[in-house]
Amino acid sequence: INISHYKIIAIGKIKKSWIQTGIEMYLNRLPGLKVIEIKDSTQTKEEYLIKEILNKNETLITLNENGHSFTSKQLSKKLLASHNQNITFVIGGATGISPTLNSSAAWQLSLSPLTFPHEIARLLLIEQLYRAKTISQGGPYHKE
Repeated sequence: INISHYKIIAIGKIKKSWIQTGIEMYLNRLPGLKVIEIKDSTQTKEEYLIKEILNKNETLITLNENGHSFTSKQLSKKLLASHNQNITFVIGGATGISPTLNSSAAWQLSLSPLTFPHEIARLLLIEQLYRAKTISQGGPYHKE
């Protein structure tokens, strides 16, 4: 998995220092992963800003509770099968992601049937990208 092909667009800032510490730890392990923060606003304004940031050659994946659930190994395989496409994950804010943006996504991802604050969702996604990378490389991080 080539992390430089991945980008995360996240609504809202990380306010809790312990979450920021965790994110920074995984980002240090994932050089090349870009994270772009967008200010919390209305769904319409957020969608407009996200579409401005998205490049034509990027595959959009939105995170929401109705998306596909994968095991870590399944997610790793799905990302490996993307054949180095440029993939952009979008994590919504308090009001979630607009229905039109969700429907325009190549696929939707659910980290869990539970609902998480956007800060924790960002930490979980980044950790899962790190886990997927180590699984694809046969590293010891992911325990069977």
